[in-house]
Amino acid sequence: MTPEDLSSALRNLDSDSRKALLLEIMPELVREAIQDQTFLLQLFPVFFELLQQSGLDPQQLLRMAGLFSMSNPAGLKEP
Repeated sequence: MTPEDLSSALRNLDSDSRKALLLEIMPELVREAIQDQTFLLQLFPVFFELLQQSGLDPQQLLRMAGLFSMSNPAGLKEP
């Protein structure tokens, strides 16, 4: 399957299915991707732009991150 095929298949999923898939695969993909510091620097602006578009207050995000880090020191869902 090519990246284009995969992208097309994902876009054809309904919204709830896309959200469920993101929650399921994102932690694993991010764990792998953050090993590459160059990619991490490319990923951060994308993430930040999504946050800005959502209207979420960055301070609120920091508070939420603090709560998550207290309950899970790694900050990610356990495999």
